[in-house]
Order: sequence, then C-alpha cells, then structure tokens
Amino acid sequence: MVDQTIAELAPIIGKRAACAALGRSRATYYRRHRQGPPAPWQPRVSSPQPRALTQVERAQVLGVMHEERFVDQAPASIYATLLDEGRYLCSVPTMYRVLRAEDEVRERRRQARHPATVKPELLATGPNTIWSWDITKLLGPEKWTYFHLYVIIDIYTRYVPGWLLAKRETAELAERLLAETIRKQNIIADRLTIHADRGTSMASKTVALLLADLGVTKSHSRPHCSNDNPYSEAQFKTLKYRPEFPNRFGSIEDGHAFCQRFFHWYNHQHRHSGIGWLTPAAMHAGLAEAMTVQRQTVLDAAYQAHPERFVRRPPQPPTVPDAAWINPPVLTIPGKEVPTQEVLL
Repeated sequence: MVDQTIAELAPIIGKRAACAALGRSRATYYRRHRQGPPAPWQPRVSSPQPRALTQVERAQVLGVMHEERFVDQAPASIYATLLDEGRYLCSVPTMYRVLRAEDEVRERRRQARHPATVKPELLATGPNTIWSWDITKLLGPEKWTYFHLYVIIDIYTRYVPGWLLAKRETAELAERLLAETIRKQNIIADRLTIHADRGTSMASKTVALLLADLGVTKSHSRPHCSNDNPYSEAQFKTLKYRPEFPNRFGSIEDGHAFCQRFFHWYNHQHRHSGIGWLTPAAMHAGLAEAMTVQRQTVLDAAYQAHPERFVRRPPQPPTVPDAAWINPPVLTIPGKEVPTQEVLL
C-alpha cells in the first residue's frame, strides 16, 4: 500500500520526496520495486518423516518399557539390556521421545516448591500509618570495616522518626529501635504497618514477636525486588549524595555526629519534592494545609501586582499529595497497564 502511494506521488513530487513524506527508505522502495510484489504466504505442509517409527512400532517400544522388569530402569539401561538379548527396537533418544509423547518423562525426586510471593500493595493516607525501614552500611576507618545505619521512615510524610548507628547488624538492635520509636510516636495498636525487605534482621523472629505484641502489622518485600522498598532506598541515596558525606568515617562517634546533623537537616530543613516541597517535619506535624494556604496568599499577591507576568493562569503552590503508595494496584486497559492513581487523576 505504501509502495503504491509512492508510485502515485513520484511523478508529481519525485521519488525522494515521496519516500520522505511516507517514511519509507528509498533503498527499501527500490529493492521491492525491482523484486516485484512479495509472494503470497503459503502454509507449510509437513510431510511424514520416512525414518520415523510407525504407530505399531511405537506401541511395541512403549509396551517393552512398561514391562515389569523395565519400569524402574532408564531408557539407556533398557537399550543395553535389549542389545544383550539380541534385540534392537530403537535408539535411546527415540525411547525418550516416545515416553515424552505419553507424558511419562518427569522428575521423580521430591522438589521444593515455594509459593509465589505476593506483591505488597500498601496505602498511607496520613502520618504513622505506614513505616518503611532498612539498614545500610557506612564505610569505617579501615578496609572491610563498616558501621550499620538503621533508619525508619514514614512513607506519607517522609519523616524519619527513628534511626540507630551500630557496629553490627543484629535483630536485637532492630527490636530495640522499633520499640523505642513506636513508644515515642505514641502509636495506637492495629493502626501501623511496618514494611521492610527480607534481610536477616527484618525477618527475624524477635522482631516479628515484638510487632505482634505491639499490635503492628508487618509487611515484606518480594525476594530480590528492591522496587518494593523505594522510600528507604531513596532516603539512603539522599544521605550518601550529600556534599559533606565522607568516603569513610573515622570512628563510630564520627558517624554518629554526622547522622545527627543529617537527620536534623532532613527532617526540618530539607524541602522534599514528593510532599510538595514541604519539610518532612511540617508534613508530619499536620501543617501542610496551613502552609499551602500561606503560599497561595503570597502567590495571589504576586499575581495582583503583575498579572501580565503569568501568561497561562494564576500561579498555584506545589500540590501536596493526599496519599502515598507502595506498589499501587494496576488497572489493565486494552494495550497497556496504568497505575490506579494515574487513572484517578
């Protein structure tokens, strides 16, 4: 169809312009023009393989392998036994093909079958409803030495309510951090969900028992899927991309002093793009609406002073999201998959 249109346009605007207008390579057009129209597609007719076993011979091979003396032997062993008896039915691969056609080739050993892990789908519509926590390593003063930084982050407000720097990673330290942070935030039972990956400390029994005693729901990422814990990963990136972040920490005290400065800055000074460029502390304290109104007042005054500078519409402050998702559910629309929050928008 395209080649026919090019042929009709060529006498008017030339072949080069016609090919460019229709997005067809000139080399492709000339090659097809020389070769003529492609031959119509013909279904492939498969002829029977002259060397294949007949149905009678296949039944004979299957019957021999079903004999009581051969039911527990491999085809290669059956083949060798028959040769010693002066019989040849077929080759060993053909024996396997015959068995495979009858669905009789399978793994006989017991195999561990793990159930498919469910993708976590968590929704936070307010502070202290969904926390995410993880552990990252900070390089110590010498090679192969590390300090372990435990960090809890509220995914709705991006506020860090608790952190801990230690020389080792243990479930006991994680249990202590979680217990102290939950107590400081006055968490009500059955209101909080804590999400983490499947590290040894995160999946430990001591942490699971603590959360159960406190009425906290636990959630875990799928194995080898860092996308299931995006808020902690993004927070660690912010930490390690700070200009003052050193290549190595000279001591545990040095690392502790840095973390104190960083998390104070992160909570109270850092303007986070994910929460309308508010600070996590202001978002966590419920000041988002009041600060948005204040910003709108400033922008309204600027618009009244110079409306000609705002061509499209009056200025508006950054939008503060009313929800935060970990893996929002996906709606299947013909041709593509769209996250639920995009459809709602």
